[in-house]
Amino acid sequence: MRPVRAALSGVLAGCASLAVAELVSAAVRPEAGPLVAVGGAAIDRTPAAVKDWAIRTFGADDKLVLRLGILAVLGLLAVVLGLVALRHRRAGSCGVLLLGLVGAAAATNRPDSTGPGDAVPSVAGALAGALVLHVLVGRAGVPSPGHDPAPSVDGPQAPEDPGPSAGRGGWDRRGFVAAAGAVAAASAGAGALGRALNGTRARDAVASRGRVLLPAPDSPAPAVPRGARLRVPGISPFVTANKDFYRVDTALVVPRVDAAAWRLRVHGRGVARPVTLSFDDLLRRGLIERDITLTCVSNEVGGPYVGNARWIGVPLADLLAEAGVRPPSAGGRADQLVARSVDGMTIGSPVEELMDGRDALLAVGMNGEPLPFEHGFPVRMVVPGLYGYVSACKWIEDIELTSFDAYDAYWVRRKWARRAPVRTQSRIDTPRPFARPEAGTVMVAGVAWAQHRGVSKVEVRVDDGPWQRAGLAAEDTRDTWRQWSFPWRATRGGHTLTVRATDGTGEVQTARRTRTVPDGASGRHSVVVTVE
Repeated sequence: MRPVRAALSGVLAGCASLAVAELVSAAVRPEAGPLVAVGGAAIDRTPAAVKDWAIRTFGADDKLVLRLGILAVLGLLAVVLGLVALRHRRAGSCGVLLLGLVGAAAATNRPDSTGPGDAVPSVAGALAGALVLHVLVGRAGVPSPGHDPAPSVDGPQAPEDPGPSAGRGGWDRRGFVAAAGAVAAASAGAGALGRALNGTRARDAVASRGRVLLPAPDSPAPAVPRGARLRVPGISPFVTANKDFYRVDTALVVPRVDAAAWRLRVHGRGVARPVTLSFDDLLRRGLIERDITLTCVSNEVGGPYVGNARWIGVPLADLLAEAGVRPPSAGGRADQLVARSVDGMTIGSPVEELMDGRDALLAVGMNGEPLPFEHGFPVRMVVPGLYGYVSACKWIEDIELTSFDAYDAYWVRRKWARRAPVRTQSRIDTPRPFARPEAGTVMVAGVAWAQHRGVSKVEVRVDDGPWQRAGLAAEDTRDTWRQWSFPWRATRGGHTLTVRATDGTGEVQTARRTRTVPDGASGRHSVVVTVE
């Protein structure tokens, strides 16, 4: 039973360590906690192919899976350290301290680190965990110096548990249970208090969002044409609800930013008049409202990481022009805008595209309400025609004008392309893969997008037959997707349905299949169905 008690001691020491770190992080900052710091470091160092696999496999739950994985690994390490301490008490405690140093290094090396102070939660937690392990393993029956717990080979073996309290170096059951219970209770209390204190900041941010009243836009979005919405069961709605809009980012914990304290700094190469703006400053500027479809570069052919919403915000080009910025084509000194998020994410966007007349926004609202926290409250970038990793910085707090030669943003350092216009794509929403519709007329329908170029045509092919033109819903703008439908006279048997789109420039969606890295997936979406 001694190994079981030692393993339990290790687990309790791990719980104490995390609880104390959570409590101390409330005095430093929540993002400095070891779980968040180590998880963020793991995300930063994960190869792009693995990230894509995680997104495809777990979708919006990828962060939860990572956190659970980290906890599982820590639990296993805690058990191992408890067993090590059974024979080498000091070595077990030193192992806990070493894990604390790993957490401290992760916290201080994160992009959003505020300095050496970020190491304090991990160090404090490690010290607490090492002390708990030392005490509990002692109570569990680690031999004292000079004590030999092994039975005599010449005499009868003593029972493992001679009574409620063993002698020096033996197992003190009552003492162990009392100490373990006290550690568990203290850990639960410290963890709960830490979460409550950290939650205070989140509550302030939630309250600040609740106080936001979005002004009426100076330039409202044009009314959506009546024919832009097809009434086909199973097709994606023209407007994606906020709760259904995809979320792909590296934030292990969604930042909760108080709008009253938020500031945006604009500076860098070619900025003649650096500026710092508050949230209220932005709301007092002329706001515009636009329907824009966003796409993630991690979206596989036919994938779900695309959505259409109505955004309200400040025209980014106007703000840059007021600061004295000019595009490269007009002699500007900067060809890259680097947006920085409160969580340290950096996203590099081409200045030329941001100032070419498209509706690039510093968005403050989404579908008629302030931005949800998951989608960047209080302010994010929205740029039609560019994949999100080069345009859609959420929780933005800093804009620096620089050059592509001088700086590589987060994803570029991980082998993604510097420039990434959205590819022409289309998707079959209905029928679903492996559906079994009945023979007769089957409505095939879906969406197609080629932001900032528009979609001019969608065609469907059945098996290896000819391409047949689908019916297109009315176009809202060239920055939004278009729904399409095709009445198929289905015959019995297995069939493959394939779709392709043609954009506003006349370019036909390519059949060449590529993965998402380095600048977005290409190919044509198809589904296999069996008609009965």
